Amino acid sequence: MAHSITSAARLLVDNLCLLPAPAEEAQVLDLACGRGRNGLLLAAEGFGVDFADRDPLALDSVAETLARTGYRGNCWQVDFELADTNPLAGKSYAAILVFNYLHRPLMPAINEATNTGGLIFYETFTEAQAQRGRPKNPAYLLRPGELKTYFAGWEVLHYFEGEKLDPARSVASLIARRNG
Repeated sequence: MAHSITSAARLLVDNLCLLPAPAEEAQVLDLACGRGRNGLLLAAEGFGVDFADRDPLALDSVAETLARTGYRGNCWQVDFELADTNPLAGKSYAAILVFNYLHRPLMPAINEATNTGGLIFYETFTEAQAQRGRPKNPAYLLRPGELKTYFAGWEVLHYFEGEKLDPARSVASLIARRNG
């Protein structure tokens, strides 16, 4: 049974064609994955996925789905926000997915962990979201144009910043390919 594409982020669903064909050596990271809705879509497509989150209950749910479906994937309980650490050091991914999560000190590590030619799919809330509801903490909200600055020098394949509906939210979305 394939994972439902309706539960995955629209940004990912609408742009699956940008990903290369799954290969044994091509690994994807679903960073701060929660219950894995985005990574499970790619696992259903044949990709090996590392599901990373600090919530053990969320990862238990992902592990159950992996066991039930036989999809290739690993669960990695990790806190990306621990000071003076780089959990991504030495890791290498064909694609990294980040949705509804922002930890600015992690951005250089995300860059380094993406293979040359690899993709980043990133979507999270902007400062305008504070007027709509949660989150309101500026530490978790992108400033205007900020997301693009983290991937300067990359080939931008998609960029959006503004209001989206269903559900209503203020976000910045980026898909970019890491150049040599």
